[in-house]
Amino acid sequence: MADENSNVAKPQHVRWSDIPVETLSPKLDRQIVVGTQTMVARIFLKKDCVVPMHSHSNEQVSLIESGALLFTIDGKEVTVRAGELLCTPPNVPHMAVALEDTVNIDFFVPPRQDWLDKTDAYLR
Repeated sequence: MADENSNVAKPQHVRWSDIPVETLSPKLDRQIVVGTQTMVARIFLKKDCVVPMHSHSNEQVSLIESGALLFTIDGKEVTVRAGELLCTPPNVPHMAVALEDTVNIDFFVPPRQDWLDKTDAYLR
């Protein structure tokens, strides 16, 4: 968030409880916070939710807060559980399946423009 009188960004203090929850499908909800060069999303996945294979130009770090996701990334499967994270480089195809109800925190650099524009049809 840039100051109107300068190019210096202002700090943001955010409470997840103040961020609206966006429902993308019956098994997938999310909240998004956007900075100047990064995006943080809290994703709620119900058991058996599938995030289809996709790729994007953004670097992604996925931190599992609770639950577990089975990722298929670069042709390999890896299960990421609470307290673990997965770093996905730009343009690497990946997908995920929720092995149980899961809360995932995703960090993207730069922010996902398709999410901001609501053109992320693969999730809806």
